[in-house]
Amino acid sequence: MKDETIEKVDAEIADWQYMKDLPESWHGFTLDRSKAIDKDSYDLYRYVNEELHKSAIVYFHEETHEYKVRLKIGLIEFCRIEFITAKLADFEQLLVKQFEQMLMDMMEFNPAALSSIVRDKKIMEWENGAKLPETLEGFTLFIRPAQPVKINNGSYIVIDYVDFALESSFTVYYNIYRDEFFAEARIWNIPDVNYDFDSNELPELEEKLRQHMLPRLREVRARAQKEAADHAAKAQKEEGEPPV
Repeated sequence: MKDETIEKVDAEIADWQYMKDLPESWHGFTLDRSKAIDKDSYDLYRYVNEELHKSAIVYFHEETHEYKVRLKIGLIEFCRIEFITAKLADFEQLLVKQFEQMLMDMMEFNPAALSSIVRDKKIMEWENGAKLPETLEGFTLFIRPAQPVKINNGSYIVIDYVDFALESSFTVYYNIYRDEFFAEARIWNIPDVNYDFDSNELPELEEKLRQHMLPRLREVRARAQKEAADHAAKAQKEEGEPPV
């Protein structure tokens, strides 16, 4: 991030009373005031729940010169478009009106926040979705069909199996605009896509999960473990120690 951008943001937030008055604890989340600067973003503060693997980050985006909010749920991060604005005063108004409710919805599932299209798709009532194992191939069921999570671009997370230690996962989404289910894996938090799970209806998705989910989970775990081993061997080599 450019020095002039950092200086601009610092000047704007120096007397920002809203940020100074934030509660240290809010609906199960803890305030972290530590700032973080990346190549194109300046994180001003965040509310974190480590146990739930959820956080809400307030930041300035250099590329668009806008204040924004992004959420991290499990391994997935996304921007909440309803908060995007260029002026700090306007941003504060949006935060006052919507941020607290957003935290509440992250803490406790709120069906009212779902699109009617998702409800009409009967995802929450999906019988076999309710029977998904809590653990599978070392992955833990983090998000289930009974409580889908809205992200962006009309997509909802329907199923999310995660291994936080390996930063790897298998996620099934539903997109309301395309009326389509699709899946994505993450291997050390890097997206890895295939099209084996693309479906338009729940019975079709169910059959594809039956055929492909276990092999996909095994593949993701094997690749993640291999990358971890390769990284460890490289680190040992760089330190001049023989690999174990």
